[in-house]
Amino acid sequence: TVLAVTALANGINFSAPLLLMLVGIGLSFLPLIHVPELSSELVLIGFLPPLLYAAAIRTSVIDFRANRRSIAQLSVLLVLVTALGVGLITWLILPVSFPEALALGAVVAPPDAVAATSIARRVGLPRRLVTILEGESLVNDATAITLLRVAIAAMAGTITAAQASIGFLVAALGGAAVGVIVALIVVPIRRRITQPVFDTAISLLVPLAAYLPAEELNVGGFHGSGVISVVTAGLILGHKSPVIQSGQSRLSERVNWATIQFLLENTVFLLIGLQAKTIIEANSQSDLPAWQIAGFCAAVLAGVIIIR
Repeated sequence: TVLAVTALANGINFSAPLLLMLVGIGLSFLPLIHVPELSSELVLIGFLPPLLYAAAIRTSVIDFRANRRSIAQLSVLLVLVTALGVGLITWLILPVSFPEALALGAVVAPPDAVAATSIARRVGLPRRLVTILEGESLVNDATAITLLRVAIAAMAGTITAAQASIGFLVAALGGAAVGVIVALIVVPIRRRITQPVFDTAISLLVPLAAYLPAEELNVGGFHGSGVISVVTAGLILGHKSPVIQSGQSRLSERVNWATIQFLLENTVFLLIGLQAKTIIEANSQSDLPAWQIAGFCAAVLAGVIIIR
């Protein structure tokens, strides 16, 4: 389905992610279609690490460093502001506590760069803007996931602003440290490998080797960020690739990861669309009236757009 819809989108000059979502929505209402459950483990372990790594190894460290201020403002500050703004909108409209409202804000705050950059390249946006969008997409998930954990902790009990700040520091510094360690382990190994297939196979292990230990890192009840760990390892290995890999190994790795990224990115959008029927059925059983749910969705969408 992903291959067919993507080919169609390219043929009619339409955004493939958007068309895949529309097709997924339509398929979700067909009685013979079994809709897979979109679990947190599937998304956070199955999709997120390889997608982040595939993007990180293609990202120029020089460009990333040159635009670090804009990337930091968008991926950290703006995500926090958007989450707080959406949280406030949710708290005012729905009968929920503010930590629950903030959790929703954290979920919708980080934008996905796939649809945006696919359109940006087609319309010819300046390279710097595309670089900033892609750089933001590497880091903003870390901010959102950490904020989501803070909101969940606040639901369970009390958490102070100081504790929340410590949580963000542990996530950032712990994740970066694990990513550097993984890269330092992988670099000397890859220097000694001459077989492209073996070298590519090692690269397939790196995302989970960086993500899982960072997530298991626990300092005072706060976890490191697997997202930052994967991005750090990917940036270092991508930057070092001309030195530690042969030309054939680099070509093999890039082609394989481009294929993986293409399939996973587009599958995510199809899976999101497939959740439509389940979401509508769940809302139909809610105690809230349909007009209030629809109005709330419109308010959140408007809030995200206006804040951004």
